Amino acid sequence: MRHILPITPQFYVTAPQACPYLDGRIERKLFTSLQGENAQVINDKLSKQGFRRSQNVLYRPSCTDCTACMSARIRVADFVPSRGQRRISLRNKDLRRTTTSPWATEDQYALFRKYLECRHPDGGMADMDTFEFAAMIEETAVESWVVEYTHTKDQWGADEELAAVCLTDVFDDGLSMVYSFYDPDGASSSLGIYVILDHVALVKEAGLPFLYLGYWVPGSTKMNYKSLFSALEIYKNGEWQPIGDPNSHVEVLMPNTTLPIAEQVSKIILPEKPKPRF
Repeated sequence: MRHILPITPQFYVTAPQACPYLDGRIERKLFTSLQGENAQVINDKLSKQGFRRSQNVLYRPSCTDCTACMSARIRVADFVPSRGQRRISLRNKDLRRTTTSPWATEDQYALFRKYLECRHPDGGMADMDTFEFAAMIEETAVESWVVEYTHTKDQWGADEELAAVCLTDVFDDGLSMVYSFYDPDGASSSLGIYVILDHVALVKEAGLPFLYLGYWVPGSTKMNYKSLFSALEIYKNGEWQPIGDPNSHVEVLMPNTTLPIAEQVSKIILPEKPKPRF
């Protein structure tokens, strides 16, 4: 007889620290480890409840005086690109997409450093070295891809240059863009927006309903771009709902109450325990 441990992840809370999205705010995260043979089903289940993956950890904001961070996803069947987004797709039509297993390369790290130095020089990843970068890409207990976008330097296609990279997780109901970065010299090409548009196409090709974009934060200029995608849903008050007017979510910056940690954990729906195999 083979015994299978039940799916009972343990949850913990991080120490408070400065919020990277809203000035003057303090963030705190609820998190659990992601490992073992049940990692994929746990990732699928908790991601539908506002959790995000970082290496082998799943986390969700659990701040005491703010609930602004809300998971966002695009309902791809109803997505209609704006005129500006169609222009972005046309500007990048010559990019070549390659999907590989999660393996870090020197070219990826060089592009990552260039991106950080231009866009996030003081961010939490600013001091990340090659080993930490490799861990971010390669340490995963679930099905993940590295999606690379390259363009050619000459008309014969002999010399390709990396333009953008996205670490992408595969869910049972879609894809999740864990982390993406791109060449900041291509700002006029809106590479970051293009990578999202191309992932919408990937989800459609797979016949799945959703593209998960991570957190949308009302009041944060860094996250404003996500609200510009049509058919966007947010996870708010324990359910997925259309975003509606982005300006209508101001109340999340000053919630009336934040549930105690024990009550938050009690409301998390876990996967059903696997049946023992004899």
